[in-house]
Amino acid sequence: MGKDEIAYLGSDTVYEGKLTFRGTVRIEGQYTGEIASEGTLNIGKDAKVEGTLNVGELLLSGRFVGDVLAQRRVVVYSSGVMQGNLRTPSLLAEEGGIINGQVTMGPVEGNAKRD
Repeated sequence: MGKDEIAYLGSDTVYEGKLTFRGTVRIEGQYTGEIASEGTLNIGKDAKVEGTLNVGELLLSGRFVGDVLAQRRVVVYSSGVMQGNLRTPSLLAEEGGIINGQVTMGPVEGNAKRD
């Protein structure tokens, strides 16, 4: 997948396992497992994701439970709910967005895993 390409995991699907990618991936369904990428992970409004994330950027509109390491930034939109540990140098939470857990901000050491 090229850097600017986008993959879409649809709303009526359930995924489990390990996902690595480049570019941007949008999840609208359910996903359980590990996600590693230097790219952008977009968790849609109706999505439910559980596991471990090591990504360049996280855009959260749905529900996430687990641990997040984001190299660049995390955006929690008004419909987003995050439960777990979060480490990122930059965090933006819209009014209504929920974060339950430990948040650590500052430089992130190391790089996101590559495929």
